[in-house]
Amino acid sequence: MDWQIYIVKCRDGSLYTGITNDLSKRIAAHNDGIGAKYTAARRPVRLVYSEASADRSSASKREIAIKRLTRKAKLALCQSP
Repeated sequence: MDWQIYIVKCRDGSLYTGITNDLSKRIAAHNDGIGAKYTAARRPVRLVYSEASADRSSASKREIAIKRLTRKAKLALCQSP
């Protein structure tokens, strides 16, 4: 099963990074207020970036790496093709 690392942009302009094995279901959960507490208070969210990962372990490592980036670097990542 493929895993996805994703970044969503919240209503207040903040960025949230996470991982999932069902991207559309996870985005819907965020927008229904049953995703992360962070996004529940900042709905709606909009998907701005995603990338595939072979397994949960590598997805988690990539998520941590992305979370360590500056906001500017995250925005640049979202703009990359």
